[in-house]
Amino acid sequence: MSSETLTATEHKMARAVEVLERDLTGIRTGRASTSIVDHLVAEAYGSPMAINQLAGISVPEAHQIVISPWDRGTLAAIEKAILKSDIGLVPNVDGSVIRLNIPPLTEERRKDLVKQMHKRMEEARIEIRNLRRDAADQFKKEEHDGALGTDDARRELEHLQRITDKHVADVDRVGAAKEQEILEV
Repeated sequence: MSSETLTATEHKMARAVEVLERDLTGIRTGRASTSIVDHLVAEAYGSPMAINQLAGISVPEAHQIVISPWDRGTLAAIEKAILKSDIGLVPNVDGSVIRLNIPPLTEERRKDLVKQMHKRMEEARIEIRNLRRDAADQFKKEEHDGALGTDDARRELEHLQRITDKHVADVDRVGAAKEQEILEV
């Protein structure tokens, strides 16, 4: 049972790092990227739908994103979703497409983005530590119930700590790379 717990916990920790990486790709760095709008959801056809399911998203220039809806009727819904989002961009409706111009980041805005990024990193670390705590509680319960010996429980806890340290280091690595990208002028 303990190896299954370790495997499941390690998988969940890896997922927490993957979610962080996906979240950090949505933080804009002054360059246009389709990942800025990938997570946005628009109300279309009576249900919430991801914008990338409603339109083609392209980056024709380094500082511009073009969203081309497949159905003109969804243009207003996509525009509304962008305005309600926290990406800080104003959509320009140009006939049948929406253009998002990415302004160069100011030093103050870069620092704010780094703060946001550090907050998300800490949330990922907390998630990983919570997973470690849950697995450690499971090992202690198994030890208390007699299903796991004292030495085995200690070894499993040490292995769990090594897994936790590895995933926290992954969070730090991902964050450092994104921070460097944000602060790059």
